[in-house]
Amino acid sequence: MSKRIDVKDLNVYYGDFLAVEGVTMTIEPRSITALIGPSGCGKSTFLRTLNRMHEVIPGARVEGEAIMDGQNLYADDVDPVQVRRQVGMVFQRPNPFPTMSIAENVLAGVRLNNRRIKKSEAEDLVEDSLRGANLWNEVKDRLARPGSSLSGGQQQRLCIARAIAVRPEVLLMDEPASALDPISTLAIEDLMAELKDDYTIVIVTHNMQQAARVSDKTGFFNIAGTGKPGHLIEYDATDKMFSSPTMKETEDYISGRFG
Repeated sequence: MSKRIDVKDLNVYYGDFLAVEGVTMTIEPRSITALIGPSGCGKSTFLRTLNRMHEVIPGARVEGEAIMDGQNLYADDVDPVQVRRQVGMVFQRPNPFPTMSIAENVLAGVRLNNRRIKKSEAEDLVEDSLRGANLWNEVKDRLARPGSSLSGGQQQRLCIARAIAVRPEVLLMDEPASALDPISTLAIEDLMAELKDDYTIVIVTHNMQQAARVSDKTGFFNIAGTGKPGHLIEYDATDKMFSSPTMKETEDYISGRFG
């Protein structure tokens, strides 16, 4: 199910402002790639280019290529909505739909895509997705209750269940545990480790220990100053990045000298 993404010379603009410049990297299938770097350096902006979410901002555009399955996601004949079906996203703060039940939240993306499914199929999909998000045993007796009735960590796993219900090939996670307590954070990290057997996962995180714990490869982004574009400074296997980075900038950031 998971896919490799080859990014080549990607520039991201908001109007005339160049936000991220010249990113080239290969995101491997069935792996977790962590994006680290100080605030404002373009990590989340770059993440959103991988499913064309940045285009919801007027004037946003991309130059370069993001190739998945031999297809440039930015080719003229590619439908951004279809890209977002293939490349799911989980945001920083849990965002279940407050008026929907737990079960309805899981099915929301499927129904948004105008898929009609039988009641029995819907029930199976809810269970499969909640099991995939390690949430089924905690909520199976209260599926009709509002998604907002869950704890923060459970709500985030519900959002992950909603994302995987549409059967994507890639999962993007923008600081998925930054708003959670340590126990919930650990649950999300354990879940990511399980999900990478089936998905390509890319996460943005400010937590160096989290990046070191969960990711296979790490990309370090930085910015030369206010108003300058973000750059991918270094990209390598996580154990190498955290033990012997090539660039001094990377070493300074990982060791806490700035950022």
